[in-house]
Amino acid sequence: MQLTACESSAMSEPVVVEPPKAGEALQSCGAGDSSASLDDGIGDTANESSEEESTGEKEEEVAAGDAAAAAALQISDTPQVNAQRPDSLSVPPSSELRLWTTQRDGEVKLRVEGSGEAADALTVNQMFAAAADRFSDFTALKWREGEQQKCLTYKQYYQDCRTAAKSFLKLGLERFHGVGILGFNSAEWFIADIGAILAGGLAVGIYTTNSPEACHYVAENSKTNIIVVENHKQLQKILQIEDKLPHLKAIIQYKDALKEKRPNLYSWAEFMELGRNDPDGPLDAIISSQKPNQCCTLIYTSGTTGQPKGVMLSHDNITWTAAATGLHVELKDSLQFQERVVSYLPLSHIAAQMVDIWITMKVGGLTYFAQPDALKGSLVNTMKETRPTAFMGVPRVWEKMQEKMKSVGAKSSTVQRKVAAWAKDVGLQTNLTKMNQSVAAARTPFSYQVAKKLVFKKVRKALGLDRCTKCFTGAAPITKDTLEFFLSLNIPLYELYGMSESTGPHTISTPEAFKLTSCGKEISGCKTRLHSPDNEGNGEICFWGRHVFMGYLDMPDKTQEAIDEDGWLHSGDLGKHDENGFLFITGRIKEMIITAGGENVPPIPIEDAVKEAVPLISNAMLIGDKRKFLTMLLTIKCQVNAETGDPEDELTPEAVELCRKLGSNATRVSDIAGGRDRAVHTAIQEGINRVNENATSNAQRIQKWIILERDFSVGGGELGPTMKLKRPVVLKMYREQIDNFYKETPTPTTQENPLPPK
Repeated sequence: MQLTACESSAMSEPVVVEPPKAGEALQSCGAGDSSASLDDGIGDTANESSEEESTGEKEEEVAAGDAAAAAALQISDTPQVNAQRPDSLSVPPSSELRLWTTQRDGEVKLRVEGSGEAADALTVNQMFAAAADRFSDFTALKWREGEQQKCLTYKQYYQDCRTAAKSFLKLGLERFHGVGILGFNSAEWFIADIGAILAGGLAVGIYTTNSPEACHYVAENSKTNIIVVENHKQLQKILQIEDKLPHLKAIIQYKDALKEKRPNLYSWAEFMELGRNDPDGPLDAIISSQKPNQCCTLIYTSGTTGQPKGVMLSHDNITWTAAATGLHVELKDSLQFQERVVSYLPLSHIAAQMVDIWITMKVGGLTYFAQPDALKGSLVNTMKETRPTAFMGVPRVWEKMQEKMKSVGAKSSTVQRKVAAWAKDVGLQTNLTKMNQSVAAARTPFSYQVAKKLVFKKVRKALGLDRCTKCFTGAAPITKDTLEFFLSLNIPLYELYGMSESTGPHTISTPEAFKLTSCGKEISGCKTRLHSPDNEGNGEICFWGRHVFMGYLDMPDKTQEAIDEDGWLHSGDLGKHDENGFLFITGRIKEMIITAGGENVPPIPIEDAVKEAVPLISNAMLIGDKRKFLTMLLTIKCQVNAETGDPEDELTPEAVELCRKLGSNATRVSDIAGGRDRAVHTAIQEGINRVNENATSNAQRIQKWIILERDFSVGGGELGPTMKLKRPVVLKMYREQIDNFYKETPTPTTQENPLPPK
């Protein structure tokens, strides 16, 4: 098979732009928005889209779209190959291109100048075709079906994506219209995503937890022509809304046999056969017309306080970010050594797409698919089988590993516990010294080598991380306690920071540039500016670079709120740099609590301090916006149902052990919640007192708190897919408990007034 990368003459000389100098203004273009003025700052609803990769991301909440005009699900007998632009305004000539657009078929000016080593402007097809050519017979995708191992080489992978693209065209996929994908990570998910892009459509990942109404909004907004679902359960969501989707032409189910026959419903095998023997000419014509500065993917924000926004990512956003990130974290080319990653995080997030699909493709790595129940317990088995060389985990994944290891450790013999404690102390001190003095300058003591042999290697092997040199964390804040726990086991967790609107990563920690609680330094070619910093250097983090998105689909006002008149993307996150240029996230503008007295209180540092002071606590949420004083909702560490992922009443072994040390016999959350256990209540109050002693002002002290009857969870609605706290949802769910906090003035706990009656 001959692999070629077709490119149009328009791609040979991309329009470029340099970062603005002081006082220069950059105008933008879009559907009817070329003359719109740009606000200097961020409006009231700006940057709610700071999504899964942002440490201060807004939380996901299901938002239903308005019902569209009903239309029957139909497909023409005659294949439609449409390489022309859809029904939209004409795109301005290249000389008039600006930094953003909201048109699905719009083009933007590339920010090529100073964009680092990964300077070439490529389409997805060009990057993929080059990978298929260089790494032809290397395994690209691998997964398990029952007892069988299945795989695809890069040559097969690329050919299957082309076949899928031809099948999409045969089903009537129109240029710049959506292909929605609703299901767990799989080879079919990747092939549908890339096939949609090659065919000139827009790849649209849909959260598997979405309700039918939320699916409807995304599908309608993206003008989805085809929806690819995993199984019968996800199919039912789409069948409930198909008559409200006038653009929908076909549905494809990629797992399990179809339970019913319906017009325009296809199994994956039937779908792939549709275009398998079609000529390559029509597809190649579309591929050759694609430009790096055009949209190919939509990432939908969660829409906590309004409608979700479609983040438009260009070919260049994806291909440049993949190349630049691979260089930044020093991934090896497969001709030297093949990198391995495990795909298990939701692919509707840009973080998972960037790691699992694009960066891995760029270096010719292997992606191994976890089982659908990965986050319910099977992930560690996949890890031990796969032995990844790089691994990305959201904070809750690392926390669960930490809890499991502590639970196992608590059952070890006295000698084993003492050896482990000694090794962890040696590991933490040695790694902190390396961090502060640089890896090259720091000496490694003999005791560290002994600890590595006795403990560290065994722990890594048990976790499936024995070959992993790059362990990353992102998508939500991670506590210092968890970072130090893994560092003590010689597993440094490298924090990364970014957002959907920056195509994923903006800063990443590396072994050579690592500092605890920092998210590292910018990827080469990216720039950071702190907008309106305060006296301590905290300002809103703003981005510049080739990774900055094109705009929000059909939302010029929201786009103007996110990208200022100088072209900087405003994240909505607060941060500061230290003297060595490390970026630290200090809060989120939208999450900032402003008390009735006008005090600005960042909740995350206080919540983290409480969880560190009281290890029994799993989740903490600070309350106090427009209130006279601060209060807090707390949950206790408990067992999780392996099948449903729901929290149970039983405490974790670690929590039971902690209770015993406090003099409590509690074994269930219900033994503790509501102040039922005096010993635990006292311990929590003492921990909160210690946190309050370090408060910067009286207004930042926690005056009241309550232990809830149930832990937060994705199924319960309090957490998003990446285990990020959904604050607006929690405020609504526990309104009664919160209102009770403020019915009377707080009474501080003292020796004279220690506790409420048992």
